[in-house]
Amino acid sequence: MNTRRNLLAGMSLAALGGAIWYGVPEVVGGSKPRKVSRPPFANVALYTQDGVEVHFYDDLVRGKVVAINMMYVHCDGICPTMTANLRKVQELLGSRLGRDIFMYSITLQPHLDTPQVLKAYAEKHGVKPGWLFLTGEPEDVRRLRYSLGFFDPVPEVDDDLSTHTGMLRIGNDRAQRWTMAPALCEAPRIIATINHVDTSMVVTRYRQLEATG
Repeated sequence: MNTRRNLLAGMSLAALGGAIWYGVPEVVGGSKPRKVSRPPFANVALYTQDGVEVHFYDDLVRGKVVAINMMYVHCDGICPTMTANLRKVQELLGSRLGRDIFMYSITLQPHLDTPQVLKAYAEKHGVKPGWLFLTGEPEDVRRLRYSLGFFDPVPEVDDDLSTHTGMLRIGNDRAQRWTMAPALCEAPRIIATINHVDTSMVVTRYRQLEATG
């Protein structure tokens, strides 16, 4: 348990210190980025809290900037605090949520967390459009969790929901910029990590610096 917590703490510090790049980021200033392979995310079928069937990569990630975490409704550990903190992120994103940035919370208990259960949970926490809660077939959710990197190499630890990760997978599919950040860190720092992978924000900042420099 302590070893795993130390590992997650180390990952958190690494994520805040700088993005982990998979592939080649878009280049500000006009040079053409090289073609890169996509992260191997499982393109499984899922259901939103409204009962809409979606495919994870094709419908939710392709060409988007996203922030993804794992949770479950009846969690008595970090989930309630994590959701409350992500609600602060939702407020700070404002009109960018659902337009420029998309948030996804995937249940670790798909056999219990039906779309109806997730919908009630989302409504309880004041979730706005652009933030989806997702469920699906247990094996599909497991495949997706592993492809996102939300797993422990020790099976006994991985199967214990009380020790599940409190990390966010944050990325920009179009630019192939991916990193992780702790979901319980201060909301402005999560926003800073999102902005770090959002090339539209990088371009805006670059132009501001050019104008003032």
